[in-house]
Amino acid sequence: MNEALPDLVARFRIRSGLFRRETVEARLFGLDPYSCVLKTDKIFEPGDHLTLDLVMDMPFEEIRAEGLPGLVTDKIKHCSNFFYSIDFTLSGARDSELAEKLRRIVEVTLKKQSLRSRRNASPAPDLKQVARIDSSYPASLS
Repeated sequence: MNEALPDLVARFRIRSGLFRRETVEARLFGLDPYSCVLKTDKIFEPGDHLTLDLVMDMPFEEIRAEGLPGLVTDKIKHCSNFFYSIDFTLSGARDSELAEKLRRIVEVTLKKQSLRSRRNASPAPDLKQVARIDSSYPASLS
């Protein structure tokens, strides 16, 4: 849970008073087809139900999975925030389209993470070092 998933947020609405509701945006730190981990300063307890909108920012349009039902299963305090494990509670044919959108977001997230890790894994070789190596070879092998 070191860093947030790239270009992905969860939005949900919570009661903020007797007649007011507040839209909260939280970063995701884990995601698979069955659950997610999000970080927020809002307080929930295991057993609470949330309805999430997952929004992935893409160059031309967003990928969205709206109205995703979830159940808070775990809560870990971190400074003034909390990490929450949310299990998705999709069921039946009614949720198959939503499950497909979620699968697409998971797939794109994995690709983005793979690209990010490849970029950060090993720095490009120093061009001066490559030039020195190449210049040590004879110009012709005849």
